[in-house]
Parts: sequence; C-alpha cells; structure tokens
Amino acid sequence: MAKKGDWVRIHATVLKADERTAKLPADTQQCDLEMWTKGFLQDETAEIGDEVTVETAVGRLEKGTLIEVNPYWRHSYGKFVPELVQIDKMLRDIMFGGDR
Repeated sequence: MAKKGDWVRIHATVLKADERTAKLPADTQQCDLEMWTKGFLQDETAEIGDEVTVETAVGRLEKGTLIEVNPYWRHSYGKFVPELVQIDKMLRDIMFGGDR
C-alpha cells in the first residue's frame, strides 16, 4: 500500500488510437498514446491498480493508474565478460606503459 508523499509510478492513456492524428505512420496510428511517469502520491492511500494523482518532480499534477511504489532502474550492462578484463590490461599497457 502506498501513502501520501510516496514516490510512485503511474500509467495513463493520453489518446486512444482512434483519436490520434492521421499524419502519423499507419502502424503508429493503430496504437494508443501512453504515458508512464513518476511523482509523489497526492492521495491519502492507494493500492496498485487504483486511479491516483501524483505531483511530478517539476510540480505538474498527473492522473493515472498506480503501477509501482518506490520505482527504481532495473537495467544493467549485462553479465560479466572476462575478455574485457584482458582488453583493459592491454589498453592500459599501450596507453600508460602498464602504470595505473
């Protein structure tokens, strides 16, 4: 459960596919225009899936469906690649004569 002031992420449909301009490529016209944004919860309490209002970092008020509480980045640069350690050593030898 989220409470007022918690940092959360919401989702909203800004425009349905049939409301979008005809000047878009055909495949884009077939998709809803969606928004995901983060901000501070303005409602007293909320559960995932509730319609809520948030205040973004720049002070805008946005409404949407609560999808996450305390969101964080989940990306990485991938798994360890042993060859990169060897490349690092080789480059340091070439550039600095082996000194670090």
